[in-house]
Amino acid sequence: MNNSQSEKPLHMETTCGSLLSEMQRIWDEMGELDIERDKMLFELQQECLEAYRRKVNQASRCRAQLQQTIADSEAEIAKICAALGEQSSYARQSSRSLKEELEAIKPKLEEMKRRKGERKNQFAAVVNQIQTFSKELCLHFQENAQMSVIDENDLSVKRLEEMQNYLLALQKEKSDRLKLLVDNLTTINSLCVVLGVDYKQTIAEVDPTLDDSRVLKNISKDMIFKLSAMIHRLEELKKQRLLRLQDLATTLIELWSLMDTPLEEQQKFYDFTRHIAASENEINEPNVLSADSLQHAEAEVSRLQAMKSTKMKEVLLRKRLELEEICRKAHLVIETQNSVDFSVEAIESGAIDPSYLLEQIEVQISKVKEETFSRREILEKLEKWLAACDEECWLEEYNRDENRYHGGKGTHRNLKRAEKARVLFNKIPAMVETLRLRASVWQKERGHEFLYDGVST
Repeated sequence: MNNSQSEKPLHMETTCGSLLSEMQRIWDEMGELDIERDKMLFELQQECLEAYRRKVNQASRCRAQLQQTIADSEAEIAKICAALGEQSSYARQSSRSLKEELEAIKPKLEEMKRRKGERKNQFAAVVNQIQTFSKELCLHFQENAQMSVIDENDLSVKRLEEMQNYLLALQKEKSDRLKLLVDNLTTINSLCVVLGVDYKQTIAEVDPTLDDSRVLKNISKDMIFKLSAMIHRLEELKKQRLLRLQDLATTLIELWSLMDTPLEEQQKFYDFTRHIAASENEINEPNVLSADSLQHAEAEVSRLQAMKSTKMKEVLLRKRLELEEICRKAHLVIETQNSVDFSVEAIESGAIDPSYLLEQIEVQISKVKEETFSRREILEKLEKWLAACDEECWLEEYNRDENRYHGGKGTHRNLKRAEKARVLFNKIPAMVETLRLRASVWQKERGHEFLYDGVST
């Protein structure tokens, strides 16, 4: 190869020499002056130098271009390695020519570009999902600006993992919001069922698309807030209606008690009144707190209140008779001092509340029953004493009857009665003493005098 390269200049020198000899012969034939010959030779030398210089400059530029291409390739490899978070593994070898170096670096550069492209595709896939989830979650760009774009200068595995972790966080956020959305809708549905409110119409007030399965559910924070606000509104309505239910149930039970309403009639409102003491969380049956249910109960309360005056008269009269009967059996006299006027006129005039009257008469009945119970032993002894006194009177009349021993109808029976009467007569003093002692003890315990039909014993 070296021989071939050395032969080319030699051949060129031979050719130039022969051409110069040819030029000398021509000049000799022409008789050209030496000065002209020197001038032309000088010009020829200058043209040759210029031709050489152009070729040298061209070769120099080609060398510089090769060097720049190699340097650019090295720089690009280094840049890609830096972006990928790796150390550059390429190193020049001094034994190689520039063209050999270029041929060696090209495959390495292509490999690094391929790897960069693959890494960018990985980033692009993650960023695409991040943008999709961000849109679904209605996140503003400022909230995840760093995670929504690809940074060409940082394509490292660490950065990719950070973005993948952020994507996982978004996926979890979406899952949590979807669950919260479903939970909120379930809660709203449960409240609507209890309140007797149209569920579809209720959620349409929040967002008409919530009930459309063809539309992607809005899971923004604003939507969750609106649903929470709706739940709060329905819960407040539930509280109000529960209080109303309990007020109505209490009123119904009071009216039933005042008016002695039959159980069959009360049973019609059992599903209503059985929640009188229920807490808010215990109310979960359909339509328990519906407007219709409350209106039905209100209508019943209005009906009973309209009947209350007439019915109360009957109840008060029955209670008055009950009180009088208890007093009669217990030989008590109804207290008239400071007593309440239970007359029909007082009720009709509105001077006294019938409920108050009923309460007062119930108090009196309770007192009389308690008094009757405490008097029972004394009354039994008193009844026996009175019976003995009656037998004493009968015995006196029997003893005055001169025909008492004459045979006749009932004579034998009268004799037996007389014998028993004499036994009782002998017991009367002891009975009286026992009665007085028991009455004395009773009076000390009760703090007032023992009366029998209003008469002191």
